[in-house]
Amino acid sequence: MTKKKSVMGPKKPRQGARPSLHAVILAGGAGERFWPASRKKHPKPLMRVVGGQSLLEATLARARKFAGDDQVWIVCGKEHAKAIRDESGLPGRRVLVEPLRRNTAMAVAWAAQRIEAEDSGSVMAILSADHHIPNAGAFASSIRRCARAASTAGVLLTLGILPTRPDTGYGYIQQGGAAGTAFPGLHRVRRFVEKPDAKRAQRYLASGQYLWNAGVFIFAARTMLEEIEVCAPELHRSLAPLRAQPRGRNSRAVEAAYRRAPSVPLDVAVMEQSRKVWTLPVDFAWSDVGTWASLGEELGVGGPGGKSRPARAKGVVGGLAGADAGNRVVDGEVLFVESSSNLVWGGDRLVALLGVEGLAVIDTEDAILIADMDRSNEVRKLVAALVKAGRNDLT
Repeated sequence: MTKKKSVMGPKKPRQGARPSLHAVILAGGAGERFWPASRKKHPKPLMRVVGGQSLLEATLARARKFAGDDQVWIVCGKEHAKAIRDESGLPGRRVLVEPLRRNTAMAVAWAAQRIEAEDSGSVMAILSADHHIPNAGAFASSIRRCARAASTAGVLLTLGILPTRPDTGYGYIQQGGAAGTAFPGLHRVRRFVEKPDAKRAQRYLASGQYLWNAGVFIFAARTMLEEIEVCAPELHRSLAPLRAQPRGRNSRAVEAAYRRAPSVPLDVAVMEQSRKVWTLPVDFAWSDVGTWASLGEELGVGGPGGKSRPARAKGVVGGLAGADAGNRVVDGEVLFVESSSNLVWGGDRLVALLGVEGLAVIDTEDAILIADMDRSNEVRKLVAALVKAGRNDLT
């Protein structure tokens, strides 16, 4: 009698076993809020703004703390593909080049399809290419801890940063009950909350129930694909060409899938809809370095806390000029006179500031930005205006 071929998938790892773990770095964003330093041809992840490394280099170093060299992936747009490949040094097959922009849900879905086809039953950690996390060891430990839960419990996990201030620039996660004695420290997620106003952010901080949503997700590739089918049926249908080409290396299949795919963030498409989401609260330093203001905070603009505006500098030049007045210099030669709490990225010429405070001054070869630091989140308005004016050479 002929034996029937088993259709069962691989067994789940036993409790406590270490799953195969892949790192997927999302590097597809335009970084418009970092204009003029971030452009289509030189995207934000390639910027060297903290510690001499590019943001992408720092992210790759963190990823290699928990994933082997053959288990690190990058998803990026075609306009950045060559620069990303050159910077990362990854093999071409580990750099997934999106033919169209379709936001993070599609990027993650494609990566999950590829990883499940190549390493069935494995876990993937989704990282952003532009985060700043100084303690790479603590970060890797948290990822491994979540990976074990993702593998054994079949859940989707996210890192939740314990908030240190009522920040209105981040989304929040409301914690639910504990996940259980088998998973100490993990909590079920009650809900995700969009960026709040100042009063709500203060209430969230005071309640002790809310965490910043770091946008770092950990789950088994198979679990994510199953949840996409349940929570995001339109996205699931768009993946049909990739399911027919499981390893997803057929460019026609990829293009067909992307043409059909909705443009939606992973948070909205799946994480906010799924009933299988847990969180791990963590207290290490983290920033998404999303604006010139957030970079300023990382570098200590305005003093140690990055918020106050101290006495104005009398007059100093170069390096970290005017650090005593809360000024910070990313690069270039800078003169501060009676100025405080400014962030300056200079070029080949001297930049001089007189009697001003709270400004971001970014000098590049063909454009200069001067912006109120408190409004740096709106820099993309300038990019939109340039596009409307037909000045795509500057974007």
